[in-house]
Amino acid sequence: MSLEVIYVTRHGFRSNWVVDHRTGEYTTSIPSPTGIPSDPALAGYGVEQSHELAAHLQTLSPPIQRFYTSPFYRCIQTLSPTVEALAPTTSDPETQKIRGENGLGEWYGTARFDHPSPAEPKLLKSLFGRYDEEYKPVIRPSVNGESITDLHNRTAYALHRIIEQSDREGVKAIVICTHAATLIAIGRALTGRMPVDIEEEDFRPFTCGLSTFVRKGKGKTQGEGGEMEEWKGPESEIPFVLWREGKGVGGGWSVEGSGDCSFLSGGEERGWRFSGDESFTAPGQGAALDAGSGLGVVIKGKKSSAASLSPSRL
Repeated sequence: MSLEVIYVTRHGFRSNWVVDHRTGEYTTSIPSPTGIPSDPALAGYGVEQSHELAAHLQTLSPPIQRFYTSPFYRCIQTLSPTVEALAPTTSDPETQKIRGENGLGEWYGTARFDHPSPAEPKLLKSLFGRYDEEYKPVIRPSVNGESITDLHNRTAYALHRIIEQSDREGVKAIVICTHAATLIAIGRALTGRMPVDIEEEDFRPFTCGLSTFVRKGKGKTQGEGGEMEEWKGPESEIPFVLWREGKGVGGGWSVEGSGDCSFLSGGEERGWRFSGDESFTAPGQGAALDAGSGLGVVIKGKKSSAASLSPSRL
């Protein structure tokens, strides 16, 4: 049996943080549970979104058998209600865990300062009982920063290894929780389509929205038979994955839903797209930049008719 469906979501509405692009200092007005300023928890509204997402994910077919997430707090927190709801319904211990994959982590651009890393697995396990402390990430983003091309290549490699592992474990469906820029890169790597204009709104990373990718044919992963090179460690080159020009990671995937928010009472919230910038700059602005707009463009999205009744976004 091979993997058939990948569900992808973005974390819920989060607390804010800002970065001083001159010094690389990240700050937040609300302390992070991990002690890392750029690793905020969900806002109250985001917590509500995560429960609405969980109610929807429980209805999907084929059902979710594996949970992969960026190891940043907000992403783990977003998936936790779903895992807690599904864990009692399965005897498979791996379906009861959350796998933190750094290759699905946040993108911080190419600014010349050390870029944030998530908390260590031991701490995350103490904060989330379902977190799989034994899972070994297949790749880690460079702390020296990444170009847009690096982000796409890192994401493609992580997807290759995740699909490979899913095929090996014989599961039909997995879910991934990630960040806006990484979600767009995931969509491009799976479908094999890299737009000429990097700013194109080809995928819709609204908070807790759901995108669904269905594998074409039986699907084969590049590197079967030991052809794919292993990532060698921090600051080493990202192994080449053949995904562009319509090929797609793991044999290619079609999109059956992009950023669906129909199950969220507030509708589409805080979308995002690339602006073409690769580093935090602030021409004509002060030193502090909002994390969401520093490297891209925030998109409002369409509110549902019930949005006026939704919880506070503060």
